[in-house]
Formats: sequence, C-alpha cells, structure tokens
Amino acid sequence: MSRLRVAVPSVATRVATELRLQIAEGALLPGTKLKEEALSEELGVSRNTVREAFAELASERLVVRQPNRGVFVASLGVNDIHDVYTVRRAIEVSAVRGGGSPESIASVRAAVEEGKRAAAAGDSEGLGSANQHFHGALVAMASSERLNTIMSQVLAEMRLFFHKASVDGGFYQDYLEENEKICKALEAGDTELAAERLLSYLDRSEEHQTAVHTS
Repeated sequence: MSRLRVAVPSVATRVATELRLQIAEGALLPGTKLKEEALSEELGVSRNTVREAFAELASERLVVRQPNRGVFVASLGVNDIHDVYTVRRAIEVSAVRGGGSPESIASVRAAVEEGKRAAAAGDSEGLGSANQHFHGALVAMASSERLNTIMSQVLAEMRLFFHKASVDGGFYQDYLEENEKICKALEAGDTELAAERLLSYLDRSEEHQTAVHTS
C-alpha cells in the first residue's frame, strides 16, 4: 500500500501568507516597495523564496511588478471595488445566515470589543484592524478552511482600497455601531436579521468606497 503524504505549505507560501497578513493589517500600504533582499534577511529565507512569494501575491493582485523598478504593494481602484464586494456578499452574508457555534460568535464579539477599545484610544489603525477581524470572524463561523483562505485575500484587498477612505479618521468608527448591531443579532440567534443588516452595511460601504475612489 502506498504511503499517505501530508501536504505541508511551502516556505514561499508561508512568506506569502505573512505578507498578505501585513497588507490586511495595514502594515504595508498601497505603493510600498517590497525589497527582495531586505525581506530575505528579515524572514531568514532565500531571495528565490521571496520571489516565489511575490509571484503568489501577484496572482492575487496584491502586489505588482514594475519593470526596472521592482515589486510594489498594489493600489486598487474603482474597477476592483464592485468585484470585491460581490465576493463579500457571497461569502460573508452566507456565513452569517448559517449561524455559528457559541465559540465562533464569541470571536465576533471579541472583534467588536477590540474596535471599541481602539475607538476609545483614538487608534484609527487599530480600529481598522478590528474591523478586519470582525469580518474575518463572520466568515470563520462557517468553519470552512477554503472560505477562510478566500477571505484572507479579500481582507488584504479591502485594506488596500480602504486606505484612501480611512485618511478620514472617523471612517472605521462609522461602521463600529453597525458591527455591534450585527453581533447582537447573532447573539440573539436571529441570523436572518444579522444577514439583512450585513447586506445593507455592505451596500452602503460599496457606495462609499466607489464615491471616494471616483472623487
């Protein structure tokens, strides 16, 4: 009988995961140049591994390679917005309608409380990260590794075009109240109300992003 083999993520995939997370958390801003040699030293991997990670992120439209200049974090525009929100409606709303375990809903609540603490501290970047964690926690309720993988890319793309809007310090705070309402509906077991609120939220958010990127 042939031996079973367990798939282990390559080093390049793990590097790509780390860079994707940094984009999603706002640590790498649109237009940031990614220096191959510096990343190789910082992460303790070969330059070839970093190039492989860049290729993976480029296929996800998170980075772009400019001839004779290098690799840069992508700057997404208005044409990307509707596509990303179409994906968000498909996976976030579906996950919310399906509900989740008490533990997964507790993670949604934890993200809301994280946002409140950041707002109280006047930490706009922290509030942005808490908002990302909130939406990631909604999808995680579905207990699907495939959906979580898709959402990790979506979260990174979200942060790229949210950056322009979040120059206004109150941008993320406007959504904190909506996150609270969605969370309360989930805690009450009313998944349909939570889904309706989320859908309305996403519609307004898309309109806002479109306005910001066409102004």
